[in-house]
Amino acid sequence: MKYKLLLLAIAIAPVLTAQNGPAKLAPIGSAASAGITNELGEAILSELRQIRTLLETRQPTARPAVTDSEKVKISAGEFAIGRADAPLTLVEFADYQCPFCRQFHATAYERLKAKFIDTGKVRFVSRDLPLDIHSNAMGAANASRCAGEQGKFWEMRTTLVLHADKLEPEAIAGYASELGLDMEQFRSCVATQKYVPSIRADMAEASTIGIGGTPSFVLGKTTSGGIEGIKLVGAQPIEAFEKAIAEQLAQ
Repeated sequence: MKYKLLLLAIAIAPVLTAQNGPAKLAPIGSAASAGITNELGEAILSELRQIRTLLETRQPTARPAVTDSEKVKISAGEFAIGRADAPLTLVEFADYQCPFCRQFHATAYERLKAKFIDTGKVRFVSRDLPLDIHSNAMGAANASRCAGEQGKFWEMRTTLVLHADKLEPEAIAGYASELGLDMEQFRSCVATQKYVPSIRADMAEASTIGIGGTPSFVLGKTTSGGIEGIKLVGAQPIEAFEKAIAEQLAQ
């Protein structure tokens, strides 16, 4: 938990700053800042305050640093869009209640999808990393996979990410109904927490490569043993992803 909080603080430092008064959005580039609404900004600031409060009362356990440029290797994951033979794969470890994940999808994801995923250059994989500080994150992750049983994983995923502040069980049931899911099957899947073990497996694998905050990404080439590439941490602007993709494609 301590390491997760420390990584969260590091990942979001370039995004927001607070200095003895009203916190302001940091100048992280027009592509990122342009998509941040007042509502999303307030959600991010609230997240920062929670993290700061917890960090002030805890001492992080010493652990060797893992740099973003260090090569890492993970398994391929189950939920993917884009061509299976795309030269690169981008894996996102996400928390549905995380405002920074919502920021990424509001500012960069659609452009990445149009430019790289839909054109066959990048395959996108979704993996789960619900954080301890978010009471509804695990339930939302399980619900998205339950929707996947009925072929609606990506539709549910998008809905949950964009409603990061409204993920109570009743709200999620409402989203499922709007998607036209068989509600009896969906409710049974949710009630039994069917996919919690596989979600915890995602969490454990993220930890092995030093990922403890969301959103975090692994970008690289798909091999027979999984995905081997570099880490990208935080809701970075589209330009950061474009640069990293160009560099990986050139290798």
